[in-house]
Amino acid sequence: MKVKKFEAPTMPEAMSQVRKELGNEAVILNSKEIQKGGFLGLFRKTNIQVIAAIDPQPKMEEHESKPKQMYDNFSKKTEQGFNMSSMNTKENDDIKKEIQELRTMMEQQSNQFTLYPAPLQKLYESLLNQELSKTKSKELIDPLVEKYYLTQKQMTNQMAEEMLREELHQHLQTIPLGGIDFSKQFVHIVGPTGVGKTTTIAKIAAEAVLKHKKKVAFITTDTFRIAAIDQLKTYAKILDVPIEVAYNLDDYKKARETFQNYDLVLVDTAGRNFRDPKYVKELQKVVDFTEDLETYLVLSITSKVKDLDEIFSQFSTVPLKKLIFTKVDETSQYGGMLELVLKHKVGVAYLTNGQNVPDDIKEASIDQILNRIVGEGSYE
Repeated sequence: MKVKKFEAPTMPEAMSQVRKELGNEAVILNSKEIQKGGFLGLFRKTNIQVIAAIDPQPKMEEHESKPKQMYDNFSKKTEQGFNMSSMNTKENDDIKKEIQELRTMMEQQSNQFTLYPAPLQKLYESLLNQELSKTKSKELIDPLVEKYYLTQKQMTNQMAEEMLREELHQHLQTIPLGGIDFSKQFVHIVGPTGVGKTTTIAKIAAEAVLKHKKKVAFITTDTFRIAAIDQLKTYAKILDVPIEVAYNLDDYKKARETFQNYDLVLVDTAGRNFRDPKYVKELQKVVDFTEDLETYLVLSITSKVKDLDEIFSQFSTVPLKKLIFTKVDETSQYGGMLELVLKHKVGVAYLTNGQNVPDDIKEASIDQILNRIVGEGSYE
């Protein structure tokens, strides 16, 4: 093991020296303030002394030798081609016991190694459980390590959570969050099938009519499903707003002219398998995205992280304003949302958590996201 002493005016500078010389795997053995220089006890400077260590070749032999030997023995037996049914009971039991011991030791060994001190390791594993990637999780936890040592290792789980919230807050400060601001007259709602676009449109419309007293209208280009047209017509009747059905680009343009004098026109689009680029191209044939409007992509928060990213990428040719995440009440894992937002620096307009119109919709905010990633995830 290599042990070295470092001195610097501040702890961050000392930690920087440690990382530079010993790397990120170094372990802090001790840290303290020391007095240096001065004359006759006056004008002495306070420095930070850190003792750090690193094992260039971690001694894993004790943990590895036995399972490795067991594995080699078992492999040799496998290569020889033994027949479990032809063995006597004792031999059979010995093989099963050997396999179980090997599995148990391997599991124990894998659990011995952690990346961070206990409170931070707990947060790191929590982020992974939220389905946030290892890369992004480390990006959020790494800056907290230095703060951990500055607290003289007295950090509680609550303190660690609060520091993670602060770190996340900094990352989200540059992300545009919040609902429709009525700066654009026409708002397109796009997304894959089954994510709840039509219901989300009804919620946005209800809020605009009831809360903001806006003059609202609907246009639907979702002519693939008759049920979708009927559903939006039902909402239109309840809210007392007009609706036009557009089967092609000409119909869409006529509908826009019809609703020229409205404050907000919400455009429902067909939900299709948007992993296939041709469906986005078909959408562009029906809706003119070059006009003065905003487009919001609706995604289900219950979707796999990889699927969310693929769907977002398919819409890269469409100028997206923000995202809307639905089905927030159907999961406890929100890492996919955070991963997508931080990776693409794309904003979030709304989070929806049920079928009730207009109640089950909230404007996205930093606190709304933080409460789901850190802590109990209560819906406020």
